[in-house]
Amino acid sequence: MSELVVRYSSTGSVGCITFNRPPANAYDLGFHLQLIDAVDAADADSDARVVLVVSALDRFYCAGADIKAFASNSVEENKRMVDTARTALSKIEASGKAFIACISGHCLGGGLEIALACDLRFGAEGEYKIGLPEAKLGLLPGNGGSQRLPRIIGPSHAFVLLASGESIDPDEALRIGLLNRIFPETELISGATKLAKEIAKSAPLAVAACKTAVRKGLSMPMVDALELEANLVEELYTTEDAREGFRASTEKRVPIFKGC
Repeated sequence: MSELVVRYSSTGSVGCITFNRPPANAYDLGFHLQLIDAVDAADADSDARVVLVVSALDRFYCAGADIKAFASNSVEENKRMVDTARTALSKIEASGKAFIACISGHCLGGGLEIALACDLRFGAEGEYKIGLPEAKLGLLPGNGGSQRLPRIIGPSHAFVLLASGESIDPDEALRIGLLNRIFPETELISGATKLAKEIAKSAPLAVAACKTAVRKGLSMPMVDALELEANLVEELYTTEDAREGFRASTEKRVPIFKGC
């Protein structure tokens, strides 16, 4: 069995997926197979309602693909690795739980693509770089970066980063909307956990519906997106959580949501 470099753990309503593959969390096939297992474990954890995605390393969040492994692999092996990475990121997007990438070190190439698949991206203050350098290697991001990035920061900002291959610092990433918030380095995890707990107080089915509305709605014409919203909210009307939410509001108490 390969060494465990991607781990899932949880404390109450907040789960955590941790990358720990020194020196740079550069990934190979095994890394993404373990990421799939970790996302599955998070989905199966009925207590955890929000999942942080963090690095155990000081200087790197994730440097992307392990270039040495990529160079030594056959074309078929590399195709399997890319397909597995795409599956892992699709699982993050498809999960009904909110995922928050907590970035405190260099986040490059496929590492940024992992963060782009998450619902939110929080950064630490510091002198690290964030970017998609594939164009400088004669390539295009292959794990969804060219499609998720413009949906998050807009086509013009995305094209500059994609075509130039240049990396930016956390302040610039915050300015263009690539990062949602920045915290002092020592407060990144606590800050992310605080918001995660606030999200966890909401009804799980409502959070999942919000995620579906945002992600699917962006790719639809407005008329279809509004129909999607109507269908989602109509489904929520029938849930026990919605009834509990109304009861708690009228009784002036904290609701107890069960995800049903």
